[in-house]
Amino acid sequence: MKTVISTTAAPAAIGPYSQAIDGGSVVITSGQLPIDPATGAFAEGGIAGQTKQSLTNIQAILAQAGLTMDNVIKTTVFLKDMNDFAAMNEVYATFFPGNPPARSAVEVARLPKDAMVEIEAIAVR
Repeated sequence: MKTVISTTAAPAAIGPYSQAIDGGSVVITSGQLPIDPATGAFAEGGIAGQTKQSLTNIQAILAQAGLTMDNVIKTTVFLKDMNDFAAMNEVYATFFPGNPPARSAVEVARLPKDAMVEIEAIAVR
């Protein structure tokens, strides 16, 4: 059984996908761009601001499913430029201060809407 997770506290999907799917014991988010749901624009502040917004969007989606960032067991970070890794990592660490999840971070040729970062997460109940 799967349940679609949707919240206005995170940006709406820009294509034929859900913000997240709740599979019962696991919740998987779609990649979250650094879009501020209140404005529809990218967060300001370069890679730090965009990383914070992507993770804030994940946090909002997980909250809608009754979960927190403590439930996250795996993330994937897609970066436009691997030179931004250190700045992304500094902000990322503030969302996972203890027992951080497993993570992959990769540089990609291009992200939707030319974002600097996109992050997806897997969380468990």
